[in-house]
Amino acid sequence: MVWNFKPNMRPFRFTGHTKPVYSVAVSASGQTIISGSEDHTIRIWKNSVEGTSHVVKAHSAAVRTVALSQDASMILSGSNDKTLKVTSLQDRKFIFSITAHNNFVRSAEFSPDTRLIASGSDDQTVKIWDFTSRNIISTLSDHTKPVGCVRFHPDGTCVAACSEDNSIKIWDIRSQRLIQHYDAHSKEVTSIAFHPNGRYLVSSSKDDTVKIWDLR
Repeated sequence: MVWNFKPNMRPFRFTGHTKPVYSVAVSASGQTIISGSEDHTIRIWKNSVEGTSHVVKAHSAAVRTVALSQDASMILSGSNDKTLKVTSLQDRKFIFSITAHNNFVRSAEFSPDTRLIASGSDDQTVKIWDFTSRNIISTLSDHTKPVGCVRFHPDGTCVAACSEDNSIKIWDIRSQRLIQHYDAHSKEVTSIAFHPNGRYLVSSSKDDTVKIWDLR
């Protein structure tokens, strides 16, 4: 579902996936929407009342996460098949694949400059990858349960992750060191996001709360 902030505009309802939708990403222009589903597919939607879409069959298992590069030229996806895939948005052609983790990939994101990729998995790790060489730069193993969400700081120097261990952790990518730990919630932390100015972090949890953290 896509809601317009104008009160006289009806929300758009997009149908096409045959199983639950796990992840959605929107281009900066708002014209393109990407979704990943348990039906093993990615769909590229035109943000209009018609709701037309193109299907991308990149994975052999549920697609748990989708993300767009900063310039919206590439789609990054992660799956229960334990891989990361990068696909061209314009022509929907496969670019490359990484066998990323030894368990389900729950979250993945491009760095702001698209030089790096971060991924989080049920194997309890966060991994940082070099986009050009496709080699792993670091494996961050501080969480004690599956990692549900990873996010790059807007300045690209840090990466944050949340986990079923109820915590949020932030690492400095340059030193590959843990620089902040939050015992964030009383239950699993399901999602996190940085404010665009980089000063705040918001988190949601199965304890039915949303929290805003002052990173300073």
